[in-house]
Amino acid sequence: MKLGFVSAILPELSLAEVLESGADAGYDCVELMCWPHGPAERRYAGVTHLDVSKINAPGGAAACEEFHRTVAERGLTVSALGYYPNPLSPDAGEAALAIDHLHRVIEAAGQLGIGVVNTFVGRDPGKTVDENWPRFLEVWPPIVKGAEDAGVKIGIENCPMYFTADEWPGGKNLATTPVVWRRMFDALPSPSFGLNYDPSHLVWQRMDHVAPLAEFAERIFHVHAKDVAIDAARLAEVGVMATPLEYHTPRLPGRGEIDWPAFFAALCAIGHDGSGYDGAVCLEVEDRDYEGTLADRQRALREGAAFLRGAAALRGANAQ
Repeated sequence: MKLGFVSAILPELSLAEVLESGADAGYDCVELMCWPHGPAERRYAGVTHLDVSKINAPGGAAACEEFHRTVAERGLTVSALGYYPNPLSPDAGEAALAIDHLHRVIEAAGQLGIGVVNTFVGRDPGKTVDENWPRFLEVWPPIVKGAEDAGVKIGIENCPMYFTADEWPGGKNLATTPVVWRRMFDALPSPSFGLNYDPSHLVWQRMDHVAPLAEFAERIFHVHAKDVAIDAARLAEVGVMATPLEYHTPRLPGRGEIDWPAFFAALCAIGHDGSGYDGAVCLEVEDRDYEGTLADRQRALREGAAFLRGAAALRGANAQ
């Protein structure tokens, strides 16, 4: 496994500065955010550390060379390109822009030789899974075909995107549970279509975050490392039907519910031959206790790297 981080937490830094921050903190790789330029609709969105329009444009070879040089000089690799919109939005204009830019990100990843693009499936939050399904079957086959043609894998993050009132009641991402994952992969069995697995989103949904690893081993293309703290007393007051942020808080690994050595042990055991996961595990910083200043967020990267490397080292003891 390679230890990385998600660049969204450093929105004000340039690509070179992001890479330098990662190298200083001891990371191997980074997932780079590739949003189109413009206003952000939510926290952690709208971050652009790679402008894919420069890669896609005529004469993009020079931009590719500059990108590879910038990355190589800092000693990291790029685990994935990240863009997390809502391609199934009920707003036709929003959906069209999301789909178009996602194709551009996939094309850029192929041109740059980056093997994974991470994103969301999307969802109309006012409709059930079944009611969203025809739109999923319309939108996603061409996206997956584009990934196949580009030699890129798509990692769908399993975040429900249900945190605020405008996302009620279903959230803005279909791909949140093993039941839906099976249905997605039955409908689109392409080996280019899989998961960007974040265990924290299963924890706050009160689901087993380890058991799915074995079943979906061949579909796990990328992993996010984020923890979550559950306020049991508050949950007892508001119940699971409340807006989730009323009873849970995203945390840096080691500050929440997840047993990280046990999670790493399970991750290292998956695969049809037991060879284990050998992709990237990228720290995703969404802990507000570390978001006051740039220095705080860079400290989160350092502390997160130290904790995760220690947890990975302990995995053997937990597996015995």
